[in-house]
Amino acid sequence: METQHTPATCEASLAALGDALYVLGGKWKLRIIIALRDGNKRFNELQRTVKGISARVLSNELKELELNGFVKRNVFTQIPVIVEYEATEYTNTLDEVLRALSEWGARHKDKIRRER
Repeated sequence: METQHTPATCEASLAALGDALYVLGGKWKLRIIIALRDGNKRFNELQRTVKGISARVLSNELKELELNGFVKRNVFTQIPVIVEYEATEYTNTLDEVLRALSEWGARHKDKIRRER
């Protein structure tokens, strides 16, 4: 069944999209999530995987992702202390979004190349 487009549904859609972009928007968050879905990583390993991100930005992004339930920080109190980051089960709720964005990105890149 197709959704009717009314001012109320438009407003609700814009609000929901705004919420999603607030949590996942920006250059780095989805890249960090994808990198962690490949397996747990320590900070420096994650920084090497997500090319171009500074340590300060990575630290801030990880904190925000943790607050929103996408990343878990594991501290192992051995000597030396080891900190690993892992994607939570909640990241699986992004499967369709990530797949759709990836497919659209590939199609868009092809379109731009064909038009040049």
